[in-house]
Amino acid sequence: MTETLTPSVENEGLLTSSFVVEMVRQMRAIDPYGTYDSLSTTEILEPFILTKEKKREIPIIGDPDELVIARIKVFYNAISAMIESECGLMAVPLVNLSHEGFGRALITVGKLVVMDRTLRDVHRFGFPSLSKMKDEGDKILSVALELIGTYPKVAGL
Repeated sequence: MTETLTPSVENEGLLTSSFVVEMVRQMRAIDPYGTYDSLSTTEILEPFILTKEKKREIPIIGDPDELVIARIKVFYNAISAMIESECGLMAVPLVNLSHEGFGRALITVGKLVVMDRTLRDVHRFGFPSLSKMKDEGDKILSVALELIGTYPKVAGL
C-alpha cells in the first residue's frame, strides 16, 4: 500500500511539523510568478513523493530537468534554514550537479561541514512518503546540530 498526500489524520500532524512548514516556505520562495499561491500544502509537496509506481515510470538513466534540481535545492535549503533557526548560526547549502544528475550536496556552518551527501540519479529524487521525507530531514538536522555542538569554535568562524 502506498501513501499519497491526501488529507488524513496521520498527514495532519506531519503537515504542521516545522520541517514540512519550512519545505512549503522554501517552495513558495522559488515561485516568482505566484503559481503556488493557490495550491494547498499537499499539492505543493506532491512532487517530492515518489511511490514505487511513480519511480517505475521514470527511466533509470536520464538527465534532471530544472524542476527536479529546484526541488533538490529546496530540500537542502529547508534543512539549512532549520539549522539556522535551531543554533542561530548561518548555514549555507551547496548543491553541485553535473548535467547527467550526479554530484554532491554540502551544508556548511562557518568552516564546519555539517552535511555531505553524494547525489546520484537525481532525476529520480523523491521520497516514498511524506513521513520518510520528514524523517530524512530530521535525521540530517540532528546530525548537523550534534556536529555544531561538538565543534562550536569551527562553526562560529
